Amino acid sequence: MDQRILILFGFLAVTFLLLAAIIGIPSAILFPPIKFILLLIALAFDVIAFSSRRYSYLIVPMFKQRRKKVVLSNEEPYVMSTSEDAIIRKDGNDYIATVYISIPMYRSATEMTEPEKVEFSRQVSRLISISTDPIRFTSEMYIMDKDSYIQTLRDAISAAEEEEAKLSQSKADDKKMEMVRGKIAMWRNILQNSTSESSLELISYASISASGLKEYEAISLAQQKAREAISGIGSTLGVTPAIVTGKEILKFVEPEYLIPFSTAEEEIEQKTEEEVI
Repeated sequence: MDQRILILFGFLAVTFLLLAAIIGIPSAILFPPIKFILLLIALAFDVIAFSSRRYSYLIVPMFKQRRKKVVLSNEEPYVMSTSEDAIIRKDGNDYIATVYISIPMYRSATEMTEPEKVEFSRQVSRLISISTDPIRFTSEMYIMDKDSYIQTLRDAISAAEEEEAKLSQSKADDKKMEMVRGKIAMWRNILQNSTSESSLELISYASISASGLKEYEAISLAQQKAREAISGIGSTLGVTPAIVTGKEILKFVEPEYLIPFSTAEEEIEQKTEEEVI
């Protein structure tokens, strides 16, 4: 049945109950002033009932505002281990620890010859058999947050400009002045190139999990499996994988960390302006 019909019948039912109480209950029990108040309330419900058909978009949210809390997941929250090298989640009476392994990739498929692409595909296929435990291999590309790097460049420019001002005041020789001015020009060119367009970073990683009755047990087992996986990945791809620690783990579990809000906003505005122009 339509939700608006249910609301109409509900308000009308309340109105009839109030009118029945006003008429059926003697004045000795229900004093006239109280009956008058109930009559006004019944009238108000009657007005709301017939208004609900037209203004349901205003009335329905009033009765659902207590349900604003949306449960996205009933699972236990993920927490970072005290050693900052694993993500832990409690599953019933057990703990599940997940360790992330960073896999450095130094070559791109666009730079490989056809034989090299075939060999790389074979290497990736061999990764599947390096462990009897399930391992998840993932590659992600995200926009780099260059705010800290850009701030470092600006600090370097400020320091070089202060050095130029001091040399100018002390009337240093032209050779030193040219060196400082060349340094300023270099930092400014790097800053201009860094801010002119966004940079993308490709990260490849493997994640492996283990469970245990205690938190430390789960972490220990996951770390042991991770070390075995690192040995297999390193010998297969010829690289040096490493266990991800600290805030770097957030790259793999938090989308907000993958795409910084400020950078994403700037990208959206830039694309919008280009489309409008």
